[in-house]
Amino acid sequence: MTSPAAPAAAPASPARVAYVNARLLDPATGLDAPGALLTEGTRIADLGPRLFADGVPEGATVVDLGGHCLAPGLVDIRVQVGEPGEEHKETIKSASRAAAAGGVTALVVLPNTDPVIDDVAGLEFVARRAREVRLVKVFAYAAATRGTEGKEITEMGLLARAGAVAFTDGTKPVTDPLTMRRALSYAGAFGKLVVQHPLEPRLASGVMNAGELATRLGLPGVSREAEIIMIERDLRLAEMSGGHIHFAHVTTGESVDVIRRAKARGLKVTCDTAPHYFALTETDVGDYRTFAKVSPPLRGEMDRRAVVEGLADGTIDVIASDHWPQDADHKRLPFAQAAYGVIGLETLLPLTLELAHKGRMTLLDALARVTCRPADLLGLPGGRLAKGGPADLLAFDSDVPWTVDVSRFKSKSKNSAFEDRPVQGRVLRTIVDGRTVWQAEA
Repeated sequence: MTSPAAPAAAPASPARVAYVNARLLDPATGLDAPGALLTEGTRIADLGPRLFADGVPEGATVVDLGGHCLAPGLVDIRVQVGEPGEEHKETIKSASRAAAAGGVTALVVLPNTDPVIDDVAGLEFVARRAREVRLVKVFAYAAATRGTEGKEITEMGLLARAGAVAFTDGTKPVTDPLTMRRALSYAGAFGKLVVQHPLEPRLASGVMNAGELATRLGLPGVSREAEIIMIERDLRLAEMSGGHIHFAHVTTGESVDVIRRAKARGLKVTCDTAPHYFALTETDVGDYRTFAKVSPPLRGEMDRRAVVEGLADGTIDVIASDHWPQDADHKRLPFAQAAYGVIGLETLLPLTLELAHKGRMTLLDALARVTCRPADLLGLPGGRLAKGGPADLLAFDSDVPWTVDVSRFKSKSKNSAFEDRPVQGRVLRTIVDGRTVWQAEA
């Protein structure tokens, strides 16, 4: 898989910046040690525990991190924006600001805009807006089918050459098996994967997880089988076609088991989940709390635990924010009518760190799911601390406690499912191509 060029052209970076007194964290190499890092322009010039033992180079700007963590910037591979078409919910600029505040240095936007990103013009629009905004690096998926209607596959070769990192119908599943088989075959021919929203629509007409709680609330449920059946079907299609299938936001224990077995058989399959699926359950719907209405729905406690176990043993490859902004008019409605989705760019780091704080994963393993793993999956630059690599960095305090307050968020929409949640771990500085694009207030 070839690596796409970053579409956002950065303004001039400081010639040299020396980050000293840092805890260097690089999940790709297992590095966890005190040390320093030097950037020159847009690249990492050097790093290591003994760097600057003889003094900082003359003329370098010195940033003392006070013993805090310095890691690769986060890479978020599932972000919905409203531009074009629904700019009142989120724009590329507001999403980039939210990403920078959340320590995300690269994000990938879904094609479910208006118009849909199913042609070269749509990809060029995203690239142009990213260059104008000049904050984080913004990449784009192209639709797997024209208009995300699930009928006819797009011009994948042309879109791949234009910079599409992969193909997906985003928030819509590709339901027709012949169409999905063709998409896998053609995408594979161009070294790209297909991302599926695994939810069989004929079994997913409800609005929350099927079960006792849904019955008590009088709400139609979405069965676990709606996800499991589609995953099992698409694994067969991937085996037939030889293509690479990636399942977004896996939510059930049986789904994790099916994917685990498929990986053991050598199939080209990967998957991700989102923080709300390992940090929340269906009980968080509470008294018809629409900010906890997501697709797929929040599941039960046993499924939540199975998702955590899938992350811990490597079955689940990536954590993505599944950032899906909605305005108040679409969320403050009766639960059955309210829109799906939660925002997640600004809570991705602390919720991922919860896995380490609670002893479910090591710190490096947790960070790998939001740095090198997603970067490698889509062939994106960054995601690691490497000499000569892009200076896309995140400085953070791994332990500082704080409470989620959406009124302080940079995202246009405020539909977080984590309002008032106590968390640990805060972004101190976000660096893209060697320049600081966000810094915490002193």
